[in-house]
Amino acid sequence: MMRSRIARLILARTSSSSCRHASSTVTERREQEPPPYNPDIKDSSVIVRKKGVEVLHDPWWNKGTSFNYVERDALGLRGLLPPCEIPFQKQIERFMTEYEFGIAHVAPKDETVTPENIRKWKALESLQNRNEVLFYKILLDNFEEMAPIVYTPTVGWCCQNFHLIYRQARGLFISEKDRGIMSSLVHNWPAQKIHAIVVTDGSRILGLGDLGVNGLGISIGKLDIYCAGAGFHPSRVMPVVIDVGTNNEQLLNHPLYFGLRRQRLEGDAYYELIDEFMRAVLARYPNVLIQFEDFSTNHAQALLDRYRDHHLVFNDDIQGTATTVLGGIYGALAVKGLSASALASQQFVVCGAGSAGMGVVSFLAKAMSKHGITEEEARHRFWILDVDGLITSGRDGHVPDFVRPFARMDAELEGADLLSVIQHAKPTVLIGASTVGGLFTSDHLGEMTKHCDRPLVMALSNPTSKLECTSEQCAAWTKGRGIYAAGSPQPDCVYDGKEVASSQANNMYIFPGLALGASVGKAKVITDAMLMKASESLVDCITAEELERGSIYPKLGSIREISLEIACSVIEQAVRDGVTKAESRAVEVLAEQGREGLRGFVRSRMFQPNYDPLVYVPPGIGE
Repeated sequence: MMRSRIARLILARTSSSSCRHASSTVTERREQEPPPYNPDIKDSSVIVRKKGVEVLHDPWWNKGTSFNYVERDALGLRGLLPPCEIPFQKQIERFMTEYEFGIAHVAPKDETVTPENIRKWKALESLQNRNEVLFYKILLDNFEEMAPIVYTPTVGWCCQNFHLIYRQARGLFISEKDRGIMSSLVHNWPAQKIHAIVVTDGSRILGLGDLGVNGLGISIGKLDIYCAGAGFHPSRVMPVVIDVGTNNEQLLNHPLYFGLRRQRLEGDAYYELIDEFMRAVLARYPNVLIQFEDFSTNHAQALLDRYRDHHLVFNDDIQGTATTVLGGIYGALAVKGLSASALASQQFVVCGAGSAGMGVVSFLAKAMSKHGITEEEARHRFWILDVDGLITSGRDGHVPDFVRPFARMDAELEGADLLSVIQHAKPTVLIGASTVGGLFTSDHLGEMTKHCDRPLVMALSNPTSKLECTSEQCAAWTKGRGIYAAGSPQPDCVYDGKEVASSQANNMYIFPGLALGASVGKAKVITDAMLMKASESLVDCITAEELERGSIYPKLGSIREISLEIACSVIEQAVRDGVTKAESRAVEVLAEQGREGLRGFVRSRMFQPNYDPLVYVPPGIGE
């Protein structure tokens, strides 16, 4: 019976094939028959009685990036691993490279990230993988020293090399492959409650550009600061990368890159994918705060506008940077003995018209209008330059909508260079958001001092190699009169025998406390007034001694207290704005009664990295 069916099958295949002759031999026909059954061959499949992170944390069953998609779906691993499957042999090659040359074998492109920084990062990462309480205790106790290791500038190197240094699953990977199934995929994440998500699409990591799926490193580093700096519980935060491809040819051609090997998704399909992600995470975690991180200029503002009126979201590059810069400017005014209202009389030159730079500009203009001038008057106090020079109404070609309101009406100055603009505008504040290392020169800063006794110079571009000028250059070129802040750590220096302070305009001053206040206060959205209140709170944290030295930001060593004060201010403003949820009535009462009670309430919600007694309860009991 079986042989007759096989014969008919062979006959059908033979007659339907145009490339097989009717005179095919019997031997050729037999080659189409299945091999005989061999009972001695055993099934190589192995039964696993674990799923999800339990598999990834079991050194016997874990295959890391070598799990194929059939296994990932069967074992609940989809989303917990990078989207590209890495063959066993490639895993061996990756390890042998580290074995032969060490983890720092890839030379840092940023001269401030040394092999010693990388060694320290590796030590901290290893500790975090085996004991998070101890990791956060050590990080918090040494925050000022270790923040540059777990965050900027070292995190830039980590993102550039994430595909080479990746060892243990940490974070959620969403990719175009997951379209249509994200609602079920997010349930692979083990936590039942999540308070904060940091998500990136890897398109504009720091000043390093498109790093694709490697961008997950920035989400991880950011949430380390959330936990250490603001007391978010490490089990209730989730780093996410949305992999929509990369236009970075170096990564696409790298044999160990584990992201999607395709050009970036764009257009409606891109926004549909982000929409699906938002619906999926909010369906499982309806009260979660979502921070957008390092999205490219063409998407960052659009995504913020798409969700900010409906969900608890903010974009750190646009809003966090702007809030931090405003806090620093208030600090600089305090250093000069001026009140916050003096903001309205400042004159600004800004280099960089991307989402971060223009986010700063728009926010500063709104803050200036709070101090007695119209937004129209405020916009006239800004001079914006991009790669083609000064932007004016005479600019040919497309000017982005978020830049157009700040285009100068002096069309004859279109494309003017930075020195000409400084000579014409006589600025009191020079802001760099250009990602062009060394953009500010002695001519530029020397010209500023002709018109301003104590100019404020903010070189904000990251990493350090992208700084528009260093602290030493600023001190030398302004003859020690300049007030200086950088996006990455810069040392204090000495000019003419006098110490000149260098401040770091780092978003970590703002985003941990802002997020803590919005989360604990159960805000529905984050308003501009809440952000401005955070800036005002930041300057209140600077001590008199720090102001005397010329510091425009407080010491990072007191990050917990800074975050606490900012969180309280954010909650108070959320109550005034009427954007707290119905179930937050207790918080509203505390906010109305005074700062001390609110401060105690917020502090009680902050994770403290100490060992608690553990008691075993069998599964299913008390859940």
